[in-house]
Amino acid sequence: MRKPGHRARAVLAVLAAAVLASGCDSIRGDGVGTGVSRPSTRPSPAWDASPDSIAAVGDSITRGFDACQVLSDCPSVSWATGGDASVDSLAVRLLGRQGAAERGWNYAVTGARMADLPDQVALAAKRRPELVTVMVGANDACRSSVSAMTPVADFRADLERSMAALREKLPRTQVYVASVPNLLRLWSQGRADPLGKEVWKLGICPSMLRGADDLTEAATVRRDEVQRRVRAYNAVLAEVCAKDERCRSDGNAVFDYRFGTGQLSQWDWFHPSRDGQARLAEIAYRKVTER
Repeated sequence: MRKPGHRARAVLAVLAAAVLASGCDSIRGDGVGTGVSRPSTRPSPAWDASPDSIAAVGDSITRGFDACQVLSDCPSVSWATGGDASVDSLAVRLLGRQGAAERGWNYAVTGARMADLPDQVALAAKRRPELVTVMVGANDACRSSVSAMTPVADFRADLERSMAALREKLPRTQVYVASVPNLLRLWSQGRADPLGKEVWKLGICPSMLRGADDLTEAATVRRDEVQRRVRAYNAVLAEVCAKDERCRSDGNAVFDYRFGTGQLSQWDWFHPSRDGQARLAEIAYRKVTER
């Protein structure tokens, strides 16, 4: 075979340069060009099972509402950051009692809904925590009526806005997202207590708890609609969290937990008692420390 002449060698050099300039991603493993970029093989960041600081955001559950006295916050028994020995909060389990007192912050607000989360996240971000816990959504379903519940699209938009705000300030902070509790189960457990039902009349989750003993078709349909909305919220929480490589959801563990009367407040038979807060702390610790 004759050696290629000067002109042929020049043509081959140009072709080789063109192939190299096109990049390796446009070549399949069999050498055939696809023109489609291959997915990155860069591994996701390793989850840190022992963060050194925690900030909690959310609603009355994280504030320990009605766990110590009637119609009052009690953050010392919070599942996320409280220091009460009977609860053994997530912060205490991860940081120790002294560490939890120094590097555990609770920005949850009783009555908060998902629309309030961006402001809470902004406050929490100032502390630059290594872990942020999120438990919110019950108040979006617990409205004056079914029609007043937060639309699922708005719920999603506010959660995405919160995550974006957090990532802008703290790109490496981890997030643990707890599911909304099973409100229908809380109704079925609490309605057996006469005192609890009287407290419910003060306005605790009226969309679910109004007319606690009303078993008519209309009341059943109302409660089922609230329950469907809670399930939709939990789907959103899981989906949005799954898009963030430093976020873990609880896999519906809080929703699935079968709270009994021992885990409910003796004053309102709806919010977690100290024992209920301890169960939430156990779930969170198990999820956060999973390898």
